[in-house]
Amino acid sequence: MINEKRILAIIPARGGSKRLPRKNVLPINGKPLIEWSIDAAKASEYIDTVFISTDDKEIQSISFESGAYVPELRPAELATDTATTESMLLYTLEKYGKGYDVVILLQPTSPLRTPNNIDEAIELFLTKKAFSVVSVTSCEHSPLWSNTLPFDGNMENFIKEKGLQRSQDLYGFYRLNGAIYIFDVEKLLQYQKICYTKETYAYKMSNENSVDIDTELDFEFAELLLRKYNAK
Repeated sequence: MINEKRILAIIPARGGSKRLPRKNVLPINGKPLIEWSIDAAKASEYIDTVFISTDDKEIQSISFESGAYVPELRPAELATDTATTESMLLYTLEKYGKGYDVVILLQPTSPLRTPNNIDEAIELFLTKKAFSVVSVTSCEHSPLWSNTLPFDGNMENFIKEKGLQRSQDLYGFYRLNGAIYIFDVEKLLQYQKICYTKETYAYKMSNENSVDIDTELDFEFAELLLRKYNAK
C-alpha cells in the first residue's frame, strides 16, 4: 500500500507456449521463470497481493509454493491462443479486484525487471495521478534504419534521408518492453479496455532490465545476464 491505495499485482502465465514450450516453468538460473516475477513483486515496498492467473496446474503449484495467491485455474475461454491479456485482466479485476485501487500487470517473461523498477513505476503513477503507466526502453537500433522490402529485394529508397545520419545523431526512439503495466482500477473497469490516453505515462527502463523472453535465444541471453548480475 502507498498513499492509502491498495495495489494488486497480476502475473498472467498460461501453460502453453508455441515458440518456447513450457517457458514459464523452465528453470533459469536456479528457479522457474515465473518465480523471478513473483519474487520481484513480493519484494516491492508497495504491492499488497501477488495474484497469478494461469490455466496450468504446475504453474499453479509453483506459484502457490512461492507465496503467490492462486485461487483458481483460469476459465477455458481465457486460456486459448486467441484469448487476450485485456480479457484476462478485466475478468480478474471484476472477480477478485474489489478493494484494490491500483493494478500492476507483470509479464513472467521479464525476469530482469527488479523490485526497484516496480516501485519507481508505482511512484511515477501516483506522482502523475495517472490512468496508466507503461514501461518502455530505448530502441537498440533506430526505426529509421528499417523498412519493408519489395519482392525482388531492391533497396532503392530503403533508407529515408532522415536516417542517413550517424546513429548517435538520430532522435531517440523508445519501444514497449512488456515488463510493467499499471492501471487505475476504477478507470480501467469504466473503459473496459486497455488504452493509451493523455493520462498514460512512460516509465523508462534500461535495455538490460527489459529482456523479454519469447524464444530460446532470449532465454539463453536472459540466463547469461542473470548469472552475471548474481555473480557480483
